[in-house]
Amino acid sequence: MTCCTKRTATRSLIAWPLLTLTLLMPMSAPLHAQSSEDHLKQAVERAKRATVGILNATPDARQSGYDTQLSLRGTGIHLRNGYILTARHAVERQSGSNSVIPDTILILTQQLEELPAKLVGDNSYLDIVLYRLPYLVDSLESADLSFGVLDATTGQQVFTVGYPLGWGPTIAFGRVGNPNTFLQTVDTRLIQSDVPVCSGNSGGGLFNAEGELVGIMHAIIKTDEAQGGHGCSRLAFAVPGGLANKIVTALLEGKQPGFSRLGLQMKVVKVDNRWRVAVGGVSEPASLGGVQKGDLLLAINDQEITDAAQLKNYLMERTVPGQKVTLRVLRGDKELGLSITLGGV
Repeated sequence: MTCCTKRTATRSLIAWPLLTLTLLMPMSAPLHAQSSEDHLKQAVERAKRATVGILNATPDARQSGYDTQLSLRGTGIHLRNGYILTARHAVERQSGSNSVIPDTILILTQQLEELPAKLVGDNSYLDIVLYRLPYLVDSLESADLSFGVLDATTGQQVFTVGYPLGWGPTIAFGRVGNPNTFLQTVDTRLIQSDVPVCSGNSGGGLFNAEGELVGIMHAIIKTDEAQGGHGCSRLAFAVPGGLANKIVTALLEGKQPGFSRLGLQMKVVKVDNRWRVAVGGVSEPASLGGVQKGDLLLAINDQEITDAAQLKNYLMERTVPGQKVTLRVLRGDKELGLSITLGGV
């Protein structure tokens, strides 16, 4: 498993096949097909103008003349008003034995403008960091998460713009696979897609065909070896846009986002011929609401509980600490509705 950062550039040679040319009568494409293609092209162009590269160089090194190389380590996305969102691990630097987040980074626009961006805040829980440019430039398009909090769905066409292996920008297309995947790298669900990406795509946007942000590129499971031991893959994972938006909203208010805690340990048990989610252990606040070990979990706020991951997603994405929820459980042969005030983490 590899997070998508890269620090050196590579170049590939392409061998073109021989072509056999045949003269054909001109044929115009159907109007609806042309319209759809034009719409997608416009979405891609907007996404390209909203995407930036994260440079390896530091402002101090640039000012001293020590670092004069153009070298990219990751990808970022301009949300609005100069705010640049990227993956936290895409900007981390080593200071002795510790990883630190720099107060200032340098970004590269599509017009090759090099600009400094100041740290606003970060969240290691979801591997997100937010910076802000000191001034706006006309070449940057906005890709505001508040307009793109749409969940990705299986089979949906998506694309990303980024700087894999330190060069680009590249554009890669694919489709969403499982939008409910868990890895060890973050404590949240991730959107899995077959978009072909490499080290260096981290922090870039995952866009739908409308050009709306549905995720922030986070990691790959390395399947192909690239120069320098870095990886490429068609198993790509992104932090959902709705969760990224929750982080950004809190950071803009100078806060850390709160996530809800129910206080349950869950297990699966077989009831007749069906596997169900049951309470394996209980603590506050669930215990204060009357939940007991062995209860079968049926629903939360009338949303059916199908597995532990689905309940965790619901709590993270649709609730806030201090909110009251109704948990429906089956205890023996009796169905109960229990009111619980959620805690926080």
